[in-house]
Amino acid sequence: GIESMRAGHYRIAYTCFKLAADRGYSKAQFNVGLCYEHGRGTEKDLEKAAFYYYQAASSCHPMAQYRYARYLLCHRPEDEWDRHQKAVTFLEQAATAGITEAQAYLGVLYMRGLQPKEKRGLKYLLLAAKNGDAQSRYHVGVCYEKGLGVQQNLAEAMRHYRQSAAAGNRNSQERLRV
Repeated sequence: GIESMRAGHYRIAYTCFKLAADRGYSKAQFNVGLCYEHGRGTEKDLEKAAFYYYQAASSCHPMAQYRYARYLLCHRPEDEWDRHQKAVTFLEQAATAGITEAQAYLGVLYMRGLQPKEKRGLKYLLLAAKNGDAQSRYHVGVCYEKGLGVQQNLAEAMRHYRQSAAAGNRNSQERLRV
């Protein structure tokens, strides 16, 4: 499946991934989810993508946990609170496994929630920043500038803005000009 995908033979890749996914192989389940999400080798179908991401996430596939959590948070049905809690649990598992995208997403989620948990948000933003995420480094700078989850420290804010700006983050470049 992977070789077929690399060669641009998406239909064959999807078929291979689907066979392995239906046998419970979590990496293949994740790849089938990607095929459905992006319409590669099959019709684009976000609900089917979510189903396969959930299958892989339930087998502790970290990137599937992240993708499934994003799906839950972006497609809000009636039982929103229940889905939100499930999404946060999967995001925390993915973040703990070292998925930078999950760390960054979770950090911002905690910072901007209805009841912000600033210290917890800062913890995840720092993890993502240490893993090279320039946008998270920018958000850490904002935390130090405004005293969110940490004592206000403009020198520390500037340090984070500089590191983020050096990585090409435009928001940090603008903050440094201000």
